[in-house]
Amino acid sequence: MIQLAVNGATGRMGTRICALAKEDDRFKLVAQLHRAHEDDAQRASDQLDNLSCDAVIDFSSDAGAQHALNIAVAHNAALVVGTTALSAQSAEKMALSAKSIPVMIAPNTSRGVAVLKHLITEAARLLGSGYDIDIVDTHHAAKRDAPSGTALRLVDALRDSAGIQLSSQRVHCMRAGDVIGDHDVIFAGPGERIKISHSATTRDVFALGALDAAAWLVGRAPGMYTIEQSLGLTATGDS
Repeated sequence: MIQLAVNGATGRMGTRICALAKEDDRFKLVAQLHRAHEDDAQRASDQLDNLSCDAVIDFSSDAGAQHALNIAVAHNAALVVGTTALSAQSAEKMALSAKSIPVMIAPNTSRGVAVLKHLITEAARLLGSGYDIDIVDTHHAAKRDAPSGTALRLVDALRDSAGIQLSSQRVHCMRAGDVIGDHDVIFAGPGERIKISHSATTRDVFALGALDAAAWLVGRAPGMYTIEQSLGLTATGDS
């Protein structure tokens, strides 16, 4: 059974991850780390001093993600980071720590979004340069980052896999109501439009995805991994 710690346990995502982990036979929830601890990394780590920990899932903040990383390194545990808008400093620290532990940075842990990324890169490759591409990123009014981490990953996927440099003017953000998360990628060419979309109707899809990612990551060799690798959409090697 995987000994699991959840950082940001009182947030929207952390609450659902903890609830679902308690019902999942793969996991034993050994620590629920709260936002109050983010200003005191040592205090958060102390909760785990006398416990075994195999995996840490973080949905908190940039500072919280760094503390989760410290905990994972101290316990030689796998780390799944779902926190969005990570700073360059945090990303660099995680890349360095991936030399000793397996790390996955996944701003969106949905299986459907991973497939969306795969589909849009295939569409871009097949349609060619004669089509304009726009991304519409819609979330609830309380979401702080715009564009979302998912929208930025879609931009990166188009660049890295299809060689398309999408300008910021082509990413349109809406923050309104209680929308959990919608992403539409629109290809517009002569006489036609193609729209590939993903809509999340419950946050549980992200919580379940994070748990699946953690279960997959435990036991992997140190390194940086992606959600696409965990789903078999891209190749991986324990190296």
